[in-house]
Amino acid sequence: MILDFIRKNRRNTSSFQVIIVSFLALILVGTVLLMLPVSSRHGEFTSFPDALFTATSATCVTGLVVKDTATYWSVFGQSVIIALIQIGGMGVITIGLAVMRASGMKIGLWHRSTMQSSIAAPHVGGMVRFTGFIFKTTIIIEVIGAALLFPVFCKDFGVIKGIRLSVFHSVSAFCNAGFDLMGERQPFSSLTSYGSNSYLNGVIMLLIIAGGIGFMVWNDIKTYKFKLKRYSLQSKIVLSTSLLLIVLPALYFFINEFRYLPLQERITGSLFQSVTTRTAGFNTLDLTQMHESGIAVMIVLMLVGGSPGSTAGGMKTVTFAVLFLSAITVFRRKRDVQCFKRRISEDTVRNAGVVFFMYLVLFFASAVIISRTEHLPILTCLFETSSAIGTVGLTLGITTKLSMLSKVILMLLMFFGRVGGLTLIYAALPSSGSSKSRQPLEEISIG
Repeated sequence: MILDFIRKNRRNTSSFQVIIVSFLALILVGTVLLMLPVSSRHGEFTSFPDALFTATSATCVTGLVVKDTATYWSVFGQSVIIALIQIGGMGVITIGLAVMRASGMKIGLWHRSTMQSSIAAPHVGGMVRFTGFIFKTTIIIEVIGAALLFPVFCKDFGVIKGIRLSVFHSVSAFCNAGFDLMGERQPFSSLTSYGSNSYLNGVIMLLIIAGGIGFMVWNDIKTYKFKLKRYSLQSKIVLSTSLLLIVLPALYFFINEFRYLPLQERITGSLFQSVTTRTAGFNTLDLTQMHESGIAVMIVLMLVGGSPGSTAGGMKTVTFAVLFLSAITVFRRKRDVQCFKRRISEDTVRNAGVVFFMYLVLFFASAVIISRTEHLPILTCLFETSSAIGTVGLTLGITTKLSMLSKVILMLLMFFGRVGGLTLIYAALPSSGSSKSRQPLEEISIG
């Protein structure tokens, strides 16, 4: 196993480097499998760039594609894609520890520490139990989701194919991946053929939210049920921020974007676009018909993404909340950033600022490069790069038309968005250690 190989050489290997190597190894394996003739519907070799892009998108649970998943890939190829989504969504380290636990192998402190870094847990205690909880929760929710989707797909595609579509879309939705098999009706159409089906929209939205709030929140829900006051501060922030980021954008879309739809479809469409924009990548409406202001709102939502320790990517809801609370603290001339009668540490505020800065610079700089290279409108490119770095998968229809340089940029953004900005920085730069000496203080003006 990758974990054991790295563990034997761990003297100069950090847990952050293990996470990165594990994801890279999974992408490489997926790329090789997708290149095989058995993976394509017509039995032909798939080029390395196309297979690499697909494997990266699936592993990083993004959903951007250069080949329509339903019409180009065979059942085997689709199985490889959904396996990459499942492993990438739960986390390579999580799957590795679950296998070690099931086989009775000894799980040491090094393994637990790596798992802690992988899911951004607050402490290393209970990691083995928590790994089992993640695995069981994922399977239970995905099975329930597939059962709820089955009546719709069974009616339209028959029993056998209905089962396959139900499982595929349940896993894809819970892992916030956005891959779909609706291309047989119209290539690259996502779920637009079900835009008027409120039931299917509701099930997909619930799966997306379930995967996006994070396993630490689910652990609090399991432990404390409806006793919200006993939830951890992180769970409270995740739930309250997620609720606001669903309701407020949905109201905006309802009022400004989808007035041409019947009332029920307008409500469903507004809610669905608000939910799916923050890393899921499904769409039930034609996004190219949206106003530029609506596209701008979606770009912001895609950058925020899901929550820490979840199947989702992006900057994360907690980062967004901490930055907002920090601004409120400055406005009110308070000393400490506070939320739900708890103080947030200065290190957390500083890390949130760094993550926000990295996402902003990478998403904007990448969009400028793609815009200049492809001669495309900057807003369209900003949408594409925010979709990639937020591991969302929504597109305005330009992904398949991009040059190799632009696709490489998108792949790097997808990888960055999935493993996390701080993980990459900590893996690349050695720790400087703590120092008791400090430089002289001098005040400077801000604003």
